[in-house]
Amino acid sequence: MRREGEVEVVWVKTDDAFPIKPYAVGSLELSVGDYVVVEDLVGELLGRVVKGPEVVMLEELDMTMEDLTPVLRLATEDDWKKHERNLPLEEEAFHFCRHRIEVRELPMKLIKVKASLDRRRIMFFFTSDRRVDFRALVRDLARKYRTRIEMRQIGIRDEAKMIGGIGPCGLVTCCRQFLNRFHSVSVKMAKEQYLMLNPSKISGLCGRLMCCLSYEYPIYQELAKEFPKVGEKVKTIAGVEGEVVSADIINRKIIISLGEGKGQMTVPLEEVISSKEGK
Repeated sequence: MRREGEVEVVWVKTDDAFPIKPYAVGSLELSVGDYVVVEDLVGELLGRVVKGPEVVMLEELDMTMEDLTPVLRLATEDDWKKHERNLPLEEEAFHFCRHRIEVRELPMKLIKVKASLDRRRIMFFFTSDRRVDFRALVRDLARKYRTRIEMRQIGIRDEAKMIGGIGPCGLVTCCRQFLNRFHSVSVKMAKEQYLMLNPSKISGLCGRLMCCLSYEYPIYQELAKEFPKVGEKVKTIAGVEGEVVSADIINRKIIISLGEGKGQMTVPLEEVISSKEGK
């Protein structure tokens, strides 16, 4: 017997460019690896179950029952045929739309095209620095494909997720691999991890601050409580005095300035006496 607010869901991946989303299982028997048909913002799409089934509370999903759509069915051979048939359509529509954008000199960059299984809707994802009047473009596309055309403007971080790429770490970008939503990332996070505030070092392929800056931030915040602040006057147990200029939190070391022209030295945290603590 389930409690109020509990629902059985599976997480389904419909496209590498789209977030993995939860869907209600309903009366279906599903397991990881099953191919299913779900209703997404584009329409009916083929997807693969990547997690679940699992009974969760709706509040854990930050959704209501109205937001949570059900898995429509296990994918059939006909669904697979429609999916395969749509792949060349999406590629052809991408090139045609990009050509019409150039002809009409619209200030927009086409990123991706996705068609629903039944081809009742084709969605075109694009980026732009400003508002775009694409009504004429939609007419061009509607005349060509004789179906419902939707244009969706996305942000630069969504563009990076859809296109993908290799990050500075040498791995496929997090947004492409597993991030389903973008969280706020600030320069403060980089500062408190004592990273170089060089934009080329802390920015991702999208040009925004790297999402991974937020991963270890809470740990750094907790560990930093043991460290003296930058600018604080300290003294080592050997009697050397100086001012904190940086810290190596992971290795538990302090970098102090010995004064003008005297250079710096790195000292283990355990050998530092903070003047603020009066030790």
